[in-house]
Amino acid sequence: MAAPQIDPNSAVYTTDEYGRPFIILREQGRKTRTHGLEAIKSHILAARTVANIVKTSLGPRGLDKILISPDGDITVTNDGATILGQMEVEHQIAKLLVQLSKSQDDEIGDGTTGVVVLAGALLEQSEALLDRGIHPIRIADGFERACGVAVQHLDKISDRVEYSKEDTDSLIKTAMTSLGSKIVSKEHHQFAKIAVDAVLTVADIDRKDVPFDLIKVDGKVGGSLADTLLIRGVLLDKDMSHPQMPRSVHNAKIAILTCPFEPPRPKTKHKLDITSVEEFKRLQTYEKEKFADMIQQVKQTGANLVICQWGFDDEANHLLMQNELPAVRWVGGPEIELIALATEGRIVPRFEDLTAKKLGTAGVVREISFGTTRDKMLVIEECPNTRAVTIFVRGSNKMIVDEAKRALHDAICAVRNIVVDNRIVYGGGSADISCSGAVFQAADEIPSIEQYAMRSFAQALECIPLALAENSGLSPIETLTDVRARQVTEKNPNLGIDCNGKGHNDMKEQFVYDPLISKRQQYLLATQLVRAVLKIDDVIKSGDMEE
Repeated sequence: MAAPQIDPNSAVYTTDEYGRPFIILREQGRKTRTHGLEAIKSHILAARTVANIVKTSLGPRGLDKILISPDGDITVTNDGATILGQMEVEHQIAKLLVQLSKSQDDEIGDGTTGVVVLAGALLEQSEALLDRGIHPIRIADGFERACGVAVQHLDKISDRVEYSKEDTDSLIKTAMTSLGSKIVSKEHHQFAKIAVDAVLTVADIDRKDVPFDLIKVDGKVGGSLADTLLIRGVLLDKDMSHPQMPRSVHNAKIAILTCPFEPPRPKTKHKLDITSVEEFKRLQTYEKEKFADMIQQVKQTGANLVICQWGFDDEANHLLMQNELPAVRWVGGPEIELIALATEGRIVPRFEDLTAKKLGTAGVVREISFGTTRDKMLVIEECPNTRAVTIFVRGSNKMIVDEAKRALHDAICAVRNIVVDNRIVYGGGSADISCSGAVFQAADEIPSIEQYAMRSFAQALECIPLALAENSGLSPIETLTDVRARQVTEKNPNLGIDCNGKGHNDMKEQFVYDPLISKRQQYLLATQLVRAVLKIDDVIKSGDMEE
């Protein structure tokens, strides 16, 4: 049988990495590119695929995902931003959803799964509208209009929570709502209290400002989640540089140095030739004198502890121990800055600049050890700036410690959002069902074709309560229909999906709180992304051109 003939004008001959020849047909390359409505539908399909991956992680009964990095490292999480951030996505629109989740995480810190699920549902609804012949721009305009109605309705159904540094009950309940779906849910009251105490310690309530750089979250494998504690000070994963140095320093005066404990070295373009024993001894004497000068300069200021960003060799370490000057070496940049903030000391880049006024102070600096291996860490406590805190997370393995850190970050952000704006809506999908009803009512009063898009937006809002019901093992449609009917008849917008099996649907009585700014941001960001996707009708790679 004769081989098929290939038109040389319609083919490209090339070789692979091993030199083997193969053919690319130009027509095949063209067929993979889509235009217009077909392109928009392919984009919607890609976005829905990503949204469906994270949908099962929504809510307190959501399931976790196991992520394996190219190096074989394992991450187990149900945090939307983490799942999407570590996924390998090739499609351009899928990458937009990853960025959507990241922007929610950066701005609000919580609700990263919900915003992606909502965006996926909106795109699913828009596909049905496109099939009915409605132009993508009219759909996008209708979604924008519906989003405005939903955000206004959120303001109407929101409540204000009152709190103070003494009465933190409402803040703890907000943090517990955030932690309900996390791996730490067994200890979620303890973690919620830690998150609230950390935020209120560093927060300026009058200015409604929470400086996150004063909260450090550290972790160590070993122990259980119940051993997690809040330290009012700074925790360093370091120990004293010499084993014979004292284990604790009271009334510490700390020299915070970013210059190394070593003699000046020649610059890279110069070299030092040593040709005899006498010259070597002179160099040795010079180095020893320099070390002694450095230690003397530190001791003259009254410092009784040195924290250095760089390391120092055994000779310097021995001289520090002989001169009864405890030291900590290889302290990272962020920790150095936090120590300077907590102890109200100055970071000193040269020994000549060190003075008594630039020393930091602390009531006690002590070494703690734990576990059978006696791992050591340093705690700096009783600092003049009492606003610096460290959360020390314990867990049975690295995976649990990392997930607990992520859970704490979400809880801290949820409490921060209440400090910034103390309005809340109730969770369990109650706010979404109520907003859906409000958008349906508004759509009936719109004479233009945009009413179809507004109704679709209202249906998309119900995707979150549907997903919560499904993930909780309930019948999604029956549960949603029942709650929606009760919201209308009882005129109670606080009724939602009973995910925890409490036997009633009132989210106010279940204390399921969502910060208003978090829910509002979800609606706004999801709508903006869907509008952007609906306006893309072609993907052109750089260098593509029709022959």
